[in-house]
Amino acid sequence: MKQRDIKLIDIGINLMHTSFNGDREQVLQAAEEAGVSPLIITGTSVRSSHEAMRYASKHPGKLYTTAGVHPHDAKNCTPKTLDELRRMAAGVLAIGECGLDYNRDFSPRNIQREWFEKQIQLAGELRLPLFLHERDAFGDFSGILEQNQAAILRMVVHCFTGTGRELDKYLELGCYIGITGWICDERRGVHLRDLLKNIPADKLLIETDAPFLMPRDMAGTPRTGRNEPKYLPHIAACIARHLDKPLETLAQETYTNTCRFFGIC
Repeated sequence: MKQRDIKLIDIGINLMHTSFNGDREQVLQAAEEAGVSPLIITGTSVRSSHEAMRYASKHPGKLYTTAGVHPHDAKNCTPKTLDELRRMAAGVLAIGECGLDYNRDFSPRNIQREWFEKQIQLAGELRLPLFLHERDAFGDFSGILEQNQAAILRMVVHCFTGTGRELDKYLELGCYIGITGWICDERRGVHLRDLLKNIPADKLLIETDAPFLMPRDMAGTPRTGRNEPKYLPHIAACIARHLDKPLETLAQETYTNTCRFFGIC
């Protein structure tokens, strides 16, 4: 089956990253030609969320955005941060990327937890889904979600790379699960291939997290190592293969899931 015969939505692309500054329009066109449209740009700070919204407004129906503060940037939050996110809410699909990252600890952990919980509460107030990030922080992360579960409309654990126990807990909490090109990595992603079958078909979403996480098993990988949404069909094919499922079926399921989760299409 040719790539143009399927339709996919990339739920997480960092399109405002500086690596796209020289050819952002071409990246968008190449994705559309590969059957990947629309794209959902990830907001990681107040500034990047504003930039994403301005850019997306030039491409209605082809680009959407989230708005949030990544745990790396939590240290820069001020009393005005929630008001700024609230003002953006009418033009975005979800609050996030937000969560906890104890791997890098670019922000103090207590500050990460404070702003994670505040963004959960904001999403509840606005009745918007949550776009979530977790790395090496499962205990605190899942605990905060559980404590605030009643306020959460819908949530997706973006770029899931965790264990079976973690996956079970996220599914128990009602999370959708975002899978990236990590699944294509023979060094780090092998365990995910076994866990795929534990993700209900109606809870699976797919993403590139471009420009990061280039699929390692893809022929003709660009020397720059920059991932792009046009490579999402390769990731989808890898997932379908390990699920022993036709690519057409996986594409339709994840497209439908994405439309339902974000309220688009």
